[in-house]
Amino acid sequence: MRIDVVSIFPEYLAPLELSLIGKARQDGLLDLRVHDLRDFTTDKHRSVDDTPYGGGAGMVMKPEPWAQALAAVAAAAVAGAGEAAGGAGATAAEPAKPVLIVPSPAGERFNQALAHELAEEDQLVFACGRYEGIDERVIEWAEEHFTVRPMSLGDYVLNGGEVAVLAMVEAIGRLLPGVVGNPDSLVEESHSDGLLEYPVYTKPASWRDREVPAVLLSGNHGKIAQWRRHEQYRRTAERRPDLLETFDAGKLPRADRTAFADLGYDVVDGHLLARRQADTSTDTGTDAST
Repeated sequence: MRIDVVSIFPEYLAPLELSLIGKARQDGLLDLRVHDLRDFTTDKHRSVDDTPYGGGAGMVMKPEPWAQALAAVAAAAVAGAGEAAGGAGATAAEPAKPVLIVPSPAGERFNQALAHELAEEDQLVFACGRYEGIDERVIEWAEEHFTVRPMSLGDYVLNGGEVAVLAMVEAIGRLLPGVVGNPDSLVEESHSDGLLEYPVYTKPASWRDREVPAVLLSGNHGKIAQWRRHEQYRRTAERRPDLLETFDAGKLPRADRTAFADLGYDVVDGHLLARRQADTSTDTGTDAST
């Protein structure tokens, strides 16, 4: 996979040279290139922003430097696709548009399912906005050359897109074949099945008067698997009950249905429904003065 990142602070992306993503780059599993938007300016001040039409606070990123930067990235992608086709001795087909991801509080919510989807792409391009954002005409123009997808990490605002890109590149990059040493660890983690991950423990078995759950020391792998699954249910119900709204409970075995029942959920038509709490405010007719 090739990933291009355009930013006015390319040094902000230095952490992508570290850890598993950095090793993936060294091993040739990930071709990641960071571009300085100011290299595509034409004035002596290398300016990338100007005042907004219509007034208001803040500055807006100018369209032309972004168009020049994205055009250069798109041209490199086409050239790379042509070289690959020529090297294979095949007739060059129309290359697929790269996916342009624009971090934005107004974008679709990035999640693990999207990370898996994007990990299947040949090329991703990230446009790191700053200030009040990028001139909207850039997004419209870019649709001629890219599949444009504004994305948000969550319902909050950052100073720029770089932090979001760091998170998204790591979430996507670790899903590429060969990046994570043990691929099984990608299956047994939070959100891989729509639930939060179960709690984990290591040696010693007893630490500061706290014991590792006995089932994990039993050697009974069937019971361990069930315990972990039920802990996923418990943790998700406590911390992210919203995830259970879309959880497919239609084929749950009896033990799992019982575990959810203990947590206050019933399985109805393949979906989990939280049991209503008893109405504690019911008037009993008692006279408080007596």
